Amino acid sequence: MLMGIVNVTPDSFSDGGSFVDRDAAVTHALQLVREGADVLDIGGESTRPGALPVSASEEIARVVPVIRALRGRVNTPISIDTMKAEVAQAALDAGADIVNDVSAGTDPAMFALCARRGCLLVLMHMKGTPRTMQSDPEYGDVLREVAAHLQDRVSAATAAGIPRNHLWIDPGFGFGKLPAHNVALVRRLPELAALGLPLLLGVSRKSTLGALTGAPVHDREPESLAAGLVGAMQGAAVLRVHEVGPMKRALLVARAMLARGDG
Repeated sequence: MLMGIVNVTPDSFSDGGSFVDRDAAVTHALQLVREGADVLDIGGESTRPGALPVSASEEIARVVPVIRALRGRVNTPISIDTMKAEVAQAALDAGADIVNDVSAGTDPAMFALCARRGCLLVLMHMKGTPRTMQSDPEYGDVLREVAAHLQDRVSAATAAGIPRNHLWIDPGFGFGKLPAHNVALVRRLPELAALGLPLLLGVSRKSTLGALTGAPVHDREPESLAAGLVGAMQGAAVLRVHEVGPMKRALLVARAMLARGDG
Protein backbone atom coordinates (compact mmCIF):
# COMPACT_ATOMS: atom_id res chain seq x y z
CA MET A 1 0.00 0.00 0.00
CA LEU A 2 1.28 3.47 -0.88
CA MET A 3 0.54 6.59 1.18
CA GLY A 4 1.11 9.72 -0.88
CA ILE A 5 2.49 12.76 0.96
CA VAL A 6 0.76 16.13 0.66
CA ASN A 7 2.51 18.72 2.84
CA VAL A 8 0.42 21.88 3.16
CA THR A 9 3.30 23.61 4.91
CA PRO A 10 5.82 26.38 4.18
CA ASP A 11 8.72 24.57 5.90
CA SER A 12 8.66 20.79 5.35
CA PHE A 13 12.16 19.42 4.76
CA SER A 14 11.87 18.55 1.06
CA ASP A 15 8.85 20.32 -0.41
CA GLY A 16 8.02 23.11 2.03
CA GLY A 17 6.02 25.84 0.32
CA SER A 18 5.32 23.84 -2.83
CA PHE A 19 1.70 23.02 -1.94
CA VAL A 20 0.79 25.53 0.77
CA ASP A 21 -1.88 26.96 -1.53
CA ARG A 22 -5.09 24.90 -1.37
CA ASP A 23 -5.49 24.53 -5.13
CA ALA A 24 -1.85 23.48 -5.56
CA ALA A 25 -2.22 20.92 -2.78
CA VAL A 26 -5.42 19.51 -4.27
CA THR A 27 -3.89 19.31 -7.75
CA HIS A 28 -0.86 17.49 -6.33
CA ALA A 29 -3.04 15.07 -4.36
CA LEU A 30 -5.14 14.26 -7.42
CA GLN A 31 -1.95 13.54 -9.37
CA LEU A 32 -0.82 11.16 -6.61
CA VAL A 33 -4.15 9.33 -6.87
CA ARG A 34 -3.72 9.01 -10.64
CA GLU A 35 -0.26 7.55 -10.02
CA GLY A 36 -1.70 4.91 -7.71
CA ALA A 37 -1.78 6.29 -4.16
CA ASP A 38 -3.88 4.09 -1.89
CA VAL A 39 -4.01 6.75 0.85
CA LEU A 40 -3.43 10.52 0.85
CA ASP A 41 -1.61 11.87 3.92
CA ILE A 42 -2.36 15.57 4.46
CA GLY A 43 -0.14 17.49 6.88
CA GLY A 44 -0.24 21.10 8.05
CA GLU A 45 2.68 21.12 10.49
CA SER A 46 6.26 20.26 9.60
CA THR A 47 7.90 17.52 11.68
CA ARG A 48 11.38 18.03 10.19
CA PRO A 49 14.23 18.13 12.71
CA GLY A 50 14.22 21.47 14.51
CA ALA A 51 10.71 22.41 13.41
CA LEU A 52 8.77 24.75 15.69
CA PRO A 53 5.17 23.96 16.69
CA VAL A 54 2.22 25.43 14.81
CA SER A 55 -1.01 26.44 16.53
CA ALA A 56 -4.03 24.19 16.11
CA SER A 57 -5.96 27.01 14.46
CA GLU A 58 -3.23 27.55 11.85
CA GLU A 59 -2.93 23.83 11.20
CA ILE A 60 -6.70 23.53 10.75
CA ALA A 61 -6.73 26.50 8.38
CA ARG A 62 -4.11 24.79 6.22
CA VAL A 63 -5.50 21.27 6.01
CA VAL A 64 -9.30 21.42 6.30
CA PRO A 65 -9.92 23.24 2.98
CA VAL A 66 -7.72 20.70 1.20
CA ILE A 67 -9.49 17.72 2.79
CA ARG A 68 -12.94 19.14 2.00
CA ALA A 69 -11.99 19.74 -1.63
CA LEU A 70 -10.53 16.26 -2.00
CA ARG A 71 -13.42 14.51 -0.26
CA GLY A 72 -15.75 15.78 -2.95
CA ARG A 73 -13.53 14.46 -5.74
CA VAL A 74 -11.91 11.17 -4.68
CA ASN A 75 -12.86 8.01 -2.80
CA THR A 76 -9.23 7.43 -1.74
CA PRO A 77 -8.87 7.26 2.06
CA ILE A 78 -7.51 10.50 3.51
CA SER A 79 -5.13 10.61 6.45
CA ILE A 80 -4.50 13.66 8.64
CA ASP A 81 -0.89 13.91 9.80
CA THR A 82 -1.19 15.65 13.16
CA MET A 83 -0.27 15.40 16.83
CA LYS A 84 -3.26 17.47 17.99
CA ALA A 85 -6.69 16.01 18.78
CA GLU A 86 -8.32 19.35 17.91
CA VAL A 87 -6.84 19.23 14.42
CA ALA A 88 -7.68 15.54 14.03
CA GLN A 89 -11.31 16.21 14.94
CA ALA A 90 -11.60 19.05 12.42
CA ALA A 91 -10.02 16.87 9.74
CA LEU A 92 -12.32 13.94 10.48
CA ASP A 93 -15.30 16.30 10.34
CA ALA A 94 -14.06 17.47 6.93
CA GLY A 95 -13.87 13.90 5.62
CA ALA A 96 -10.58 12.35 6.74
CA ASP A 97 -10.58 8.64 7.53
CA ILE A 98 -7.22 8.07 9.28
CA VAL A 99 -5.22 9.89 11.96
CA ASN A 100 -1.45 9.65 11.51
CA ASP A 101 -0.02 10.72 14.88
CA VAL A 102 3.78 10.88 15.00
CA SER A 103 3.59 11.47 18.76
CA ALA A 104 1.57 8.26 19.34
CA GLY A 105 -1.08 9.90 21.49
CA THR A 106 0.85 12.55 23.42
CA ASP A 107 -2.28 14.70 23.29
CA PRO A 108 -4.42 13.13 26.04
CA ALA A 109 -7.58 13.68 24.00
CA MET A 110 -6.35 11.82 20.92
CA PHE A 111 -7.16 8.24 21.91
CA ALA A 112 -10.65 9.12 23.16
CA LEU A 113 -11.36 10.97 19.90
CA CYS A 114 -10.23 8.07 17.70
CA ALA A 115 -12.15 5.56 19.81
CA ARG A 116 -15.31 7.65 19.55
CA ARG A 117 -14.99 8.24 15.81
CA GLY A 118 -13.94 4.69 14.95
CA CYS A 119 -11.12 5.84 12.68
CA LEU A 120 -7.84 4.12 11.97
CA LEU A 121 -4.90 5.47 14.01
CA VAL A 122 -1.20 5.31 13.16
CA LEU A 123 1.15 5.23 16.18
CA MET A 124 4.77 6.23 15.56
CA HIS A 125 7.92 6.12 17.66
CA MET A 126 9.75 9.41 18.15
CA LYS A 127 12.43 10.17 20.70
CA GLY A 128 11.74 13.71 21.95
CA THR A 129 9.93 16.27 19.79
CA PRO A 130 10.62 17.49 16.23
CA ARG A 131 12.51 20.41 17.74
CA THR A 132 14.78 18.22 19.93
CA MET A 133 14.73 14.73 18.42
CA GLN A 134 18.05 14.90 16.56
CA SER A 135 20.04 16.24 19.54
CA ASP A 136 22.39 13.27 19.86
CA PRO A 137 19.82 10.46 20.29
CA GLU A 138 21.15 7.34 22.02
CA TYR A 139 19.88 3.75 22.22
CA GLY A 140 21.11 0.55 23.79
CA ASP A 141 19.17 -1.61 21.32
CA VAL A 142 17.18 0.61 18.96
CA LEU A 143 14.79 -2.11 17.75
CA ARG A 144 14.02 -3.34 21.23
CA GLU A 145 13.39 0.18 22.56
CA VAL A 146 11.23 1.17 19.59
CA ALA A 147 9.21 -2.05 19.85
CA ALA A 148 8.69 -1.59 23.60
CA HIS A 149 7.49 1.98 23.10
CA LEU A 150 5.09 0.99 20.33
CA GLN A 151 3.72 -1.92 22.35
CA ASP A 152 3.12 0.45 25.26
CA ARG A 153 1.24 2.92 23.04
CA VAL A 154 -0.78 0.11 21.44
CA SER A 155 -1.79 -1.08 24.92
CA ALA A 156 -2.77 2.46 25.92
CA ALA A 157 -4.80 2.90 22.73
CA THR A 158 -6.70 -0.35 23.13
CA ALA A 159 -7.33 0.42 26.82
CA ALA A 160 -8.91 3.69 25.65
CA GLY A 161 -11.34 1.75 23.47
CA ILE A 162 -9.62 1.68 20.07
CA PRO A 163 -9.94 -1.77 18.48
CA ARG A 164 -6.59 -3.38 17.76
CA ASN A 165 -7.55 -3.80 14.11
CA HIS A 166 -7.85 0.01 13.86
CA LEU A 167 -4.13 0.48 14.62
CA TRP A 168 -1.02 0.70 12.46
CA ILE A 169 2.51 1.17 13.82
CA ASP A 170 5.46 3.15 12.46
CA PRO A 171 9.06 2.78 13.73
CA GLY A 172 9.73 6.46 13.03
CA PHE A 173 12.59 6.33 10.53
CA GLY A 174 14.47 9.61 11.00
CA PHE A 175 12.59 10.69 14.11
CA GLY A 176 15.15 10.89 16.91
CA LYS A 177 17.52 8.44 15.24
CA LEU A 178 20.95 8.58 13.64
CA PRO A 179 21.61 6.91 10.25
CA ALA A 180 22.90 3.74 11.92
CA HIS A 181 19.71 3.51 13.98
CA ASN A 182 17.54 3.94 10.89
CA VAL A 183 19.43 1.30 8.90
CA ALA A 184 19.18 -1.13 11.82
CA LEU A 185 15.43 -0.56 12.08
CA VAL A 186 14.83 -1.40 8.41
CA ARG A 187 17.10 -4.43 8.63
CA ARG A 188 15.14 -5.70 11.64
CA LEU A 189 11.61 -4.80 10.52
CA PRO A 190 10.51 -8.46 10.66
CA GLU A 191 10.98 -8.28 14.44
CA LEU A 192 8.55 -5.35 14.60
CA ALA A 193 6.12 -7.27 12.41
CA ALA A 194 5.95 -9.78 15.26
CA LEU A 195 3.77 -7.24 17.10
CA GLY A 196 1.05 -8.34 14.69
CA LEU A 197 0.03 -4.93 13.35
CA PRO A 198 0.45 -3.36 9.90
CA LEU A 199 3.77 -1.54 9.62
CA LEU A 200 3.99 1.90 8.03
CA LEU A 201 7.44 3.04 6.91
CA GLY A 202 8.40 6.55 5.80
CA VAL A 203 11.88 6.65 4.27
CA SER A 204 11.24 8.93 1.30
CA ARG A 205 13.95 11.60 0.81
CA LYS A 206 15.11 11.29 4.44
CA SER A 207 18.52 12.61 5.50
CA THR A 208 19.82 9.10 6.22
CA LEU A 209 19.58 8.39 2.50
CA GLY A 210 21.61 11.49 1.79
CA ALA A 211 24.16 10.42 4.37
CA LEU A 212 24.59 7.12 2.53
CA THR A 213 25.08 8.59 -0.96
CA GLY A 214 25.75 12.30 -0.55
CA ALA A 215 22.72 13.25 -2.66
CA PRO A 216 20.82 16.45 -1.78
CA VAL A 217 17.21 16.24 -0.63
CA HIS A 218 15.70 17.05 -4.04
CA ASP A 219 17.75 14.36 -5.77
CA ARG A 220 17.04 11.26 -3.69
CA GLU A 221 14.52 9.38 -5.82
CA PRO A 222 16.81 6.38 -6.48
CA GLU A 223 17.68 6.21 -2.78
CA SER A 224 14.02 6.48 -1.80
CA LEU A 225 13.01 3.73 -4.20
CA ALA A 226 15.76 1.41 -2.96
CA ALA A 227 14.92 2.01 0.71
CA GLY A 228 11.21 1.61 0.05
CA LEU A 229 11.72 -1.68 -1.79
CA VAL A 230 13.87 -3.06 1.00
CA GLY A 231 11.29 -1.93 3.57
CA ALA A 232 8.49 -3.63 1.68
CA MET A 233 10.48 -6.84 1.35
CA GLN A 234 11.20 -6.68 5.09
CA GLY A 235 7.52 -6.51 5.98
CA ALA A 236 6.33 -2.91 5.69
CA ALA A 237 2.66 -2.99 4.68
CA VAL A 238 2.42 0.75 3.93
CA LEU A 239 5.07 2.99 2.40
CA ARG A 240 4.71 6.75 2.92
CA VAL A 241 6.25 8.31 -0.18
CA HIS A 242 6.62 11.49 -2.22
CA GLU A 243 7.03 9.79 -5.62
CA VAL A 244 4.04 7.45 -5.83
CA GLY A 245 4.27 6.48 -9.51
CA PRO A 246 7.93 5.38 -9.52
CA MET A 247 7.51 3.53 -6.23
CA LYS A 248 4.45 1.69 -7.52
CA ARG A 249 6.29 0.58 -10.66
CA ALA A 250 9.33 -0.51 -8.69
CA LEU A 251 7.16 -2.60 -6.37
CA LEU A 252 5.35 -4.23 -9.30
CA VAL A 253 8.66 -5.34 -10.82
CA ALA A 254 10.12 -6.52 -7.52
CA ARG A 255 7.04 -8.55 -6.63
CA ALA A 256 6.86 -10.12 -10.09
CA MET A 257 10.49 -11.17 -9.92
CA LEU A 258 10.13 -12.59 -6.41
CA ALA A 259 6.84 -14.38 -7.07
CA ARG A 260 7.00 -18.14 -7.02
CA GLY A 261 6.35 -19.79 -10.34
CA ASP A 262 7.50 -22.43 -12.77
CA GLY A 263 9.43 -19.97 -14.96
